Amino acid sequence: MNLTILLKSLRSYELAGEPELDVTELLFDSRAVSPQPDGATQLYVAQRGTQTDGHKYIASAIERGCRAVVCEELPENLTDNVCYVKVADSSFALGLLADAFYGHPSRKLKLVGITGTNGKTTTVTLLHRLFTMAGHKAGLLSTIVNRVGEEEVPATHTTPDAVELNRLLAKMVDGGCEYCFMEVSSHALCQHRVSGLRFTGGIFSNITHDHLDFHKTFANYIAAKKSFFDKLPKSAFALTNIDDKNGRVMVQNCKADVRTYSLRTAADFKGVVMENAFTGLHLRVNGREVYFKLCGKFNAYNLLAIYGAAVLLGMDEVEALTLMSGLDSAAGRFQMMRTDDGATAIVDYAHTPDALENVLKTIRDIVGKDAEVITVAGCGGDRDALKRPEMAEIACKYSSKVILTSDNPRTEDPKAILDDMIKGVPAGKSKQVLVIENRREAIKTACMMLQPKGVLLVAGKGHENYQEINHVKHHFDDTEEIKNCLNIQ
Repeated sequence: MNLTILLKSLRSYELAGEPELDVTELLFDSRAVSPQPDGATQLYVAQRGTQTDGHKYIASAIERGCRAVVCEELPENLTDNVCYVKVADSSFALGLLADAFYGHPSRKLKLVGITGTNGKTTTVTLLHRLFTMAGHKAGLLSTIVNRVGEEEVPATHTTPDAVELNRLLAKMVDGGCEYCFMEVSSHALCQHRVSGLRFTGGIFSNITHDHLDFHKTFANYIAAKKSFFDKLPKSAFALTNIDDKNGRVMVQNCKADVRTYSLRTAADFKGVVMENAFTGLHLRVNGREVYFKLCGKFNAYNLLAIYGAAVLLGMDEVEALTLMSGLDSAAGRFQMMRTDDGATAIVDYAHTPDALENVLKTIRDIVGKDAEVITVAGCGGDRDALKRPEMAEIACKYSSKVILTSDNPRTEDPKAILDDMIKGVPAGKSKQVLVIENRREAIKTACMMLQPKGVLLVAGKGHENYQEINHVKHHFDDTEEIKNCLNIQ
């Protein structure tokens, strides 16, 4: 695409150099730059990141053959035959440029985004399955996997970078997808990865303590989530959980058509939990009683969000509920396994205090206060350390026995992470807590302790099939470990 045409997508910029160039690719990593045919170039966008500043690598990109650069600050010495485009925010500009470069794909399908602390993956995954079951071709952008129709594309981030995101959306359009359901993380919103996209709808699930290592304050975290709804167009819908105390805050001054869902109060999409068991939920949804395979109050909220979005996208109410009754949980989300002696093992991605409490409350609601519940939990390294003692405290509150173990330590010392968690163990509860740093040994020990009809929860990693230690991902799958230990086929 000609650079002059591409630059029309930007709201304002300053130009230094000749823009009559054919742009073959958008890049934000200077190491990926390579020489292009005469008259053509890759466009290097210098972003200011959390780890490094892309402006430091402008010279390197030019040395590798780049002839067009987008930046927030021009180099002191400009290189001849290179076009420099100065913008106020390179990351925001990259989103607009990527949208234009790939032909504005989000305008050619119905794009629905969900943001919130918990429930994003389950909601988008099941929306994708629901619309596929209804005969529509749909795309999926999630923490677990990206899909173009039924084709799988591995996921590396909750929300891809702006270039990859638009490339995938364009692939969905080319593949005939009518819809796309995507998770929108707070990091992605702060880093403008979704700038330039046109959403048909936005969903808010909930907001609790998480990612304060990145956002620093809870107010900043809320503001990041709210920015998604602030930018929705009038033509879109905004579906919010009003049982969350920030549910109405999210849609203040929102231009979109605001709709609500709730289990506790009057709402556009109202649910009542009639029965909750390991076999599933019995809900009354807008007056209709339906049985679902998913269990837990947290999943009741997910199901209301799915139902509300489906109806707002034009699906018949009865058809939506009928198809939803056949939906299974997403991988690693309250994933249950049963033993021959009646014990239950559950793998869940719960890695925040709120998510862990929701899962454990669900288990206790089903099995009662006196049943045996063993919880294996850890916390990731290089992430928000404030939640570590909270996680341990919650595990102790609802469990008969707790094993604290390593999660993804990344570059941190696993022992230091566990020391942080131990601080949250309540006085008088230490005898019910074991600390086993090795996750495989922790799960093995928990399985040996598990009694008939007891419940084992292994929390934190869910669908992940690796453990990240010092930048290396080693194969590790909680589900595999449990099945091996308990001889479950």
